[in-house]
Amino acid sequence: MQRSPKFQIRQTKRMVCLFCALIGVLAWSVQSLEAQQKANRLEPRFVSRGEPDPAEGREIMSTFRRLGLPGDYFLEFNLEVLPRRGERSVVNGRMWGSRNKTGPVSRIDLAPTEDTPPTHLITQNGPESEAWRYLAGEDAKVEQLGQQAIMDDLAGTGLRIFELQMPFIHWSDYVFEGVTRIRGRSVHAFLMYPPEDFASAHPEVAAVRLHLDVKFHALMQAVVLGDGEVPLRKLTVLDLKKLGDQWIVKSIDVRDEVTRDKVKFEVTGAALDLDLSPQLYSPAELLVPLASPEAVTRF
Repeated sequence: MQRSPKFQIRQTKRMVCLFCALIGVLAWSVQSLEAQQKANRLEPRFVSRGEPDPAEGREIMSTFRRLGLPGDYFLEFNLEVLPRRGERSVVNGRMWGSRNKTGPVSRIDLAPTEDTPPTHLITQNGPESEAWRYLAGEDAKVEQLGQQAIMDDLAGTGLRIFELQMPFIHWSDYVFEGVTRIRGRSVHAFLMYPPEDFASAHPEVAAVRLHLDVKFHALMQAVVLGDGEVPLRKLTVLDLKKLGDQWIVKSIDVRDEVTRDKVKFEVTGAALDLDLSPQLYSPAELLVPLASPEAVTRF
């Protein structure tokens, strides 16, 4: 049965109205979600008199992001696992580090334990951070890690890839909160807001507050914050070590503020001013065992 032209026009109008209504609902949903995200956004705590100069904050952050050892380096380290309840344990590790056009890049090898196989990681930091992991065993393979896996526990230590890679250093959305004091030293405080992909994967993380040493522009502390500014994880630089003319991090505490478990990252040996092949940081190279450099200063 053939419909009349007037009937077809009415049907077309109904479809157009239905489509417009659907678009309106979708637009309202997006606006509602954006409004909810803004409502949940942590407010900065300005610690200086008056609101700090954002331009000054951008310059401080830019200087901090450019810092790093001049040349390639190698570290030997221990992860001392200190649970609130349970026995202390130690996992040995090695790290090769450099900087490419994207940003800092590292390869990390963790020795096996009774319960876990060897773990090998490559972490690429910078505005576009990435990470790859290789777990030895029957189903061994190299896998690129998404935002969800970046919070995975490493070899049962309680340490996370997130804390080794520290992508929050390069999050583009941040507020300079001014100058305060941490552990007796003056620090610049920044509130770093996660990008959309990370926030979607980890809605429990509202922001990370960074404290940078005023004199040396080095990281002193990073606190992962949840809703209501509740501390979730805290990374604290405890000691530095001078090798020749260079200062390196000697020890870092990472504490779970919810469980009170802690893991201590302690450097036990280092070799600086190396000339390592960029190929070492290719994901395929995770399948290839690496030897430590010959000239390692142990302490």
